[in-house]
Amino acid sequence: MWPLINFHRIFSYFTVAALTTVFYDWALTFGQEFELIWVRYTGMIYCVIAVLPTLPSFSVTDAVGTAFYLIQWWIPVVVNAMLGVIMIARLNAMYRQSRKMYIFLIVTFLAKTIPCGVISAVDSSQVSGEELVLSNTHLCIYEGVNLLTRAQNWILITAWEVLILCLAVWIAVRHFRELQRPSTGSVVGDCFTVLIKTHVLYFAAFTAVSGFNLGLLSQNISESISVGAEMYLGVLRVFSFVQMFVLGPRLIIGVREYHATLVASSNEGTGITTIAFREHAHFLSDGDAWP
Repeated sequence: MWPLINFHRIFSYFTVAALTTVFYDWALTFGQEFELIWVRYTGMIYCVIAVLPTLPSFSVTDAVGTAFYLIQWWIPVVVNAMLGVIMIARLNAMYRQSRKMYIFLIVTFLAKTIPCGVISAVDSSQVSGEELVLSNTHLCIYEGVNLLTRAQNWILITAWEVLILCLAVWIAVRHFRELQRPSTGSVVGDCFTVLIKTHVLYFAAFTAVSGFNLGLLSQNISESISVGAEMYLGVLRVFSFVQMFVLGPRLIIGVREYHATLVASSNEGTGITTIAFREHAHFLSDGDAWP
């Protein structure tokens, strides 16, 4: 059983590293969090719960171990849904609060979120945990985990993220083309640059996490305790934490930083929505219209 013990021990190092990354980023941005970013604080709870069962000396009962696993199962589902709401708000602003686009985003978001919730509910109801004590190392082994249903969830979430990225890039390209005209202001271009930079960086991390999760369908990884599988799962753990709890909150923080810059350089305390997304007559030529 020593290979299994070493596997869990090394994996716990990756989990602690991921936890440290989230808390370090939170410390860096603490002064900017003048409002509650629920994604990050949900993530802190998730990180602590994820770390505890991986500690070799931490003992839990079978029921507590199962509860820990279910919390780790559901928080990413909830957090990704919350990030979807943030994306809808960003795109709604970028499309100048277009009613048609807003309805389309809500419908597609529900078409992704509801099946993910149902799949997670059915699959998590079959999971049970059992604590093992091997050479003074406490391990929690789980039965009933179906990696296929997890992959189905990630396929739905990935399809949503690709759609959101395409919509964001399309409207951004349209606005950057408008910036080339003399009658166009520069504030819109700067704001769209901020939105696209944070979105692309987040999507890059999400793509990595999605690819790693789909790779778990391979039995060479999911059922192995080799060094390669160990590194694979460890990197996945770090990327998952960064995607949800570092780059996710920065979707909000990036806009706040831009807003603070505008306020600092202007005597007007106007909100970002009214500055960057005001009536198109101020920014676009008379012959153009928004979607």
